[in-house]
Amino acid sequence: MSTTTSTKPSAESRASDVVALGTPGPDVAQISRRALIWRRFRSHRMAVVGSVILLLLIAYVISGSLIFTEDYANDTNLRNRWQPPSAEHPFGTDSVGRDVLARTIYGGQISLAIAALSVTVTSLIGTLLGLLAGYFGGWIDSLVMRTAEALMSIPLLFLLLVLSRTFSESLPDFRVFGRELSGSVVVMILIIGFTGWMQLARIVRANTLSIKQRGYVLAARGLGAGSLRVMIQHVLPNTAAPVIVFATLGVSAAILLESYVSFLGFGVLPPTASWGNMLQRSVERIDSAPWLWFFPGILTLLTVISVNFIGDGLRDALDPESQR
Repeated sequence: MSTTTSTKPSAESRASDVVALGTPGPDVAQISRRALIWRRFRSHRMAVVGSVILLLLIAYVISGSLIFTEDYANDTNLRNRWQPPSAEHPFGTDSVGRDVLARTIYGGQISLAIAALSVTVTSLIGTLLGLLAGYFGGWIDSLVMRTAEALMSIPLLFLLLVLSRTFSESLPDFRVFGRELSGSVVVMILIIGFTGWMQLARIVRANTLSIKQRGYVLAARGLGAGSLRVMIQHVLPNTAAPVIVFATLGVSAAILLESYVSFLGFGVLPPTASWGNMLQRSVERIDSAPWLWFFPGILTLLTVISVNFIGDGLRDALDPESQR
């Protein structure tokens, strides 16, 4: 009697075929969302490089203030003016003999602080107005969107110049964390923050219109959850990804805006240093003293590039359809 060999694949062979085809196994399926986002971000090499560069820049402006005092950065010595880079002054000196290295440290603190705080203001305003417009609709939606469209029709740089010229000299100097800052710093934060929310509001509104029609939101409303609770617990967490990406990329945009306005003489005013107004003061010796614009310029460039790399990495990591 002949023996018949069964051709039905065993469980082990089926499992090996599944692995070979790339179907995720139980371990992969159990990866948390945070771990998945972190894995995607790490796989974006330029985002990792950008993170390292940005951390080094932050360490530079923070640790540098432990070596050089602000009084030293603002100390003038006409006998040392226009000195090229040397052992005593690695970044050279400016038109009144101030050490450029020390001023890039304290100027970087101001530029990064303006960027971070203005983006925080923009994110709060844009997210709040976008949520309200998308969730409630009606006259609230019309008011928010028509206001956003009206502001977007005005060239942003022109608006910044006009507002900065109007308000920069109206606020007195103040001290914070032991530093004396000009009132123009607060003006720049508020102006950039209050004039950059429109695009984010449109993004959040579009996401909110989609999310509020989903089953879990309708179920929450059917169980008696109020509008505030639904927006905070269900709508806002599911629209956080584009807000994070927008805020990250907004940092580089804010740094450039501050540099533009300060370069034109309408931004951060002396005695407070920023990378932007350092570039503005280098114009008078742009050929004979290139170190005046090179060092603040390269620091600004590295910051913008690194933040853009991080933003690209976050966009890919937070994308639910990403296959990385």
